[in-house]
Amino acid sequence: MERDDLIVNDSYALNAHHSEEDGKKIRKKIMFVTVLLTLITAVEVAMGIFFKRAATFEWTAIKWTFIIMTLVKAGYIVLVFMHLGDERKNLRNTILIPYLVFIGYLIWIAFTEGAGHLENFISLH
Repeated sequence: MERDDLIVNDSYALNAHHSEEDGKKIRKKIMFVTVLLTLITAVEVAMGIFFKRAATFEWTAIKWTFIIMTLVKAGYIVLVFMHLGDERKNLRNTILIPYLVFIGYLIWIAFTEGAGHLENFISLH
């Protein structure tokens, strides 16, 4: 029995012919993704370093900024690296909308449960 991964004539690499324009387009997309994710991560790290419960900024706004930036980064990673961005809009929405609803639900649970514990803690002291 002949292994199909050793057949040279039917290899995708040998039969795939990409033009230089396609290569430039692919490299441009890779650079855009790299720069965008690096910038979002750098802003998150800078916020973590400089705004450690600083009195100049409201802590709730900083937390929401972290949450939103993290969700944007996660959604973009799903769209690009899982190739979901190349799919039809209906399929993309079928996958992303339940994900966003679930994340929103988890955030709602965290804030409502956390607020209840905070009220109990304040009333005890």
